[in-house]
Amino acid sequence: MNTPPQSANIAPGPFWALLSPIGRMGREPYWLCFALVWVIIGIAVRLWLISVPELPSPETVTPGDFMGSNPLLPFLFFALQWFELALVIKRLQDIGHSGFWALLIFVPFLNLIMVLFLGFVPSQAEPNRHGPLPNSYWRKS
Repeated sequence: MNTPPQSANIAPGPFWALLSPIGRMGREPYWLCFALVWVIIGIAVRLWLISVPELPSPETVTPGDFMGSNPLLPFLFFALQWFELALVIKRLQDIGHSGFWALLIFVPFLNLIMVLFLGFVPSQAEPNRHGPLPNSYWRKS
């Protein structure tokens, strides 16, 4: 196996995984990060459900009721949306495509298809313009 050049970061940390759209991400950390995001969403929904006096039916609940129940929820979901966008961008770059395609995650139903598709497509084995290996990125000289 070839050793990556010195201008590469081949050991980025967890903040890179969730916050940065730069670089490449393999399938395993992609799924682990998405599991974390879904657990956080589940906790937020659970806290909301135990805070309402009576359980609303799916037909009567609105996103405004949910978001209005706690003033921090919009900020939480904005942050989680950024995490999802960063993960999808890095995964697209890992398979050799432009991160621009990540905008499709804002289209309902395509979001789920894209997240699942990217979770099963294998990484490019060779270096590409986004990084030398999966879970890495090029450093500027």
